[in-house]
Amino acid sequence: MIPILNVEENITLPLNLDNREVNKQKLNEMLKLLGLEQRRFHLPNELSGGQQQRTSIGRAMITSPSIILADEPTGNLDSKSSDEIVELLKKSNRDYKQTIIMITHNMEIAKIANRIIKIEDGKIV
Repeated sequence: MIPILNVEENITLPLNLDNREVNKQKLNEMLKLLGLEQRRFHLPNELSGGQQQRTSIGRAMITSPSIILADEPTGNLDSKSSDEIVELLKKSNRDYKQTIIMITHNMEIAKIANRIIKIEDGKIV
């Protein structure tokens, strides 16, 4: 996250960099989905780790990509925040038909996936 940008600015950054207009209705829906409606004008240092992670996921989702790459999205989070992030990614996959490619060392989180590819020493096993 960009530390001098608030939640809303961090989420809309990809659109702004691409000179695309921000659809306020979509942004409001995204903030509601992320549970960040009341935090939209807060800076990253004013957020919990889970809120920061949800903001990052919002930035990844705001352009409606068909694929989201998530590298250890629950890595430094407590179990409650981890569960929220996993549910958010599942909802994104289900409701927006986005493919989620997640890298994780947590097999409990991996078990929710439709497909697991295990890699050891750089080789698929």
